[in-house]
Amino acid sequence: MTDPSRFSDHNTGIDAPESLPRSDSEAKEWQTANRDFWESNPMRYDWHESVQPEEFSELFYEEIDKRFFADVSEYMPWDRRPFDNLIDFDSLKDQRVLEIGVGNGSHAQLLAASAGSYTGIDLTEYAVKSTSTRLRLRGIEATVQRMDAENLSFPDASFDFVWSWGVIHHSSDTRAILRQIHRVLKPGGKAVIMVYHRGWWNYYVLGGLVHGLVRGELLKTRSLFKTVQRQTDGALARYYAQNTWRSLVADKFDVDYTTITGSKTDVFPIPGGKVKSALMGSVPSRFTRFMTDQCQMGGFLISQIVKR
Repeated sequence: MTDPSRFSDHNTGIDAPESLPRSDSEAKEWQTANRDFWESNPMRYDWHESVQPEEFSELFYEEIDKRFFADVSEYMPWDRRPFDNLIDFDSLKDQRVLEIGVGNGSHAQLLAASAGSYTGIDLTEYAVKSTSTRLRLRGIEATVQRMDAENLSFPDASFDFVWSWGVIHHSSDTRAILRQIHRVLKPGGKAVIMVYHRGWWNYYVLGGLVHGLVRGELLKTRSLFKTVQRQTDGALARYYAQNTWRSLVADKFDVDYTTITGSKTDVFPIPGGKVKSALMGSVPSRFTRFMTDQCQMGGFLISQIVKR
């Protein structure tokens, strides 16, 4: 992954936390920038240390999962397998599952191994190749294809369950994806979605105070939102408050729940290194989960929504 400071080079024109494109041409421009970014910067969790094993090898996927799930275990410990507090894996055996945004396939492997049928889509060729290779190496049957989630090609009522982790807030038009999710879900079908949270700590304190004032970013951007964009991933990224997210989905879905969590590292706003690693190691994850979840300092807004 490249240094986050270069993210600002992708000037899509988005100018507020929940902005949507103002025209078809702007929507196309934003989505092109989005696709180009993720083709060039696939999510490999290599911000501080490159992934050494050969790309698309067994060891490559093992290393990616090691990094990803080590982070997950700190903010969302599981019982039998990662994310089992959000996904009822046993119930998936008779269900048709769609994942929007497969990345390097960590979630795809979990879902496809349990689902009656699994389909994963992604905007990039890289993600489709990587996830397809991973599942083939594991001997897991699944369908993975390149597709824009704003314009799904599946028939109405094709799926029982939709999963999307940290993806649709990057797309050109998040609302368009929600309309498509509603269309392809069966009546009563569920979707679990994580988007970025616009919270008092991660957005305003870290984004505004730490990055904006202490590091001088606000002097360059003259905008809190643009300051946040300079240090986030993707060509664009939206940030939702719980009430605005609920309002966005309420016209087509019932909301079972929304919850806030986030990475342990976000509680400690100091540069990565030995000092930060020692600090994180000395503070119990149970305490930082209280901060990210109960005090709503986390950067992840998770919801389960049900098609009416």
